[in-house]
Amino acid sequence: MKKVSYYLNKDIGNYYYGANHPMKPHRIKMTNELLSSYNILNCMDIVGLNEHINIVDEIDFTKFHSDEYIDFLHRVNPDNMKSLTEQLLYFNLGEDCPVFDGLFDFCKQYSAGSIIGAHYLNNNYSDIAINWSGGLHHAKKHEASGFCYINDCVLAILELLNYHERILYIDIDIHHGDGVEEAFFLTDRVLTCSFHKYGDYFPGTGSLNDIGVNKGKILLIL
Repeated sequence: MKKVSYYLNKDIGNYYYGANHPMKPHRIKMTNELLSSYNILNCMDIVGLNEHINIVDEIDFTKFHSDEYIDFLHRVNPDNMKSLTEQLLYFNLGEDCPVFDGLFDFCKQYSAGSIIGAHYLNNNYSDIAINWSGGLHHAKKHEASGFCYINDCVLAILELLNYHERILYIDIDIHHGDGVEEAFFLTDRVLTCSFHKYGDYFPGTGSLNDIGVNKGKILLIL
């Protein structure tokens, strides 16, 4: 039987992007309660934040993101954002990626689930790792994008690469996983495969012709 680990964070559903924002972390809380009501949680290894607090404290976002971007995310809050207009524009925080209370803690908590999941897979603690709060695949090295601030997908893949020679990343979101693709566009150690709506649709990337560059280029054999 497959060993399945499930990242359960009871606090992450309390973060709030804003009244009219389509991103609703509260849906994660609803999902957890639904799984609990069907007794599905009892069939999995529940992974909480408390027992892995050392991993959370040691998360190094700069393994992918720039130092200045992470420093800004750590500093910005609803009280000081009006004095940081230039930096907000530079790092692409605004309507799609708003500043809200506890933003940096939110980033740490959803990213922790993916990194802990990768840690479990690397050490054979589980065969499948689930983090419903993760998958924020639009975040770039220097900026936020598409409701995403920290790219937990990239951080998890980097963790997996410590133990595995190559990784296949499959993205089934309707939006192109541009942040992940961009992160590994030059390497042959990660193959990104995204199934998404293409054309006049956010983020507007993800053409069939995007097959990597230099060492990361895919050789198509027909």
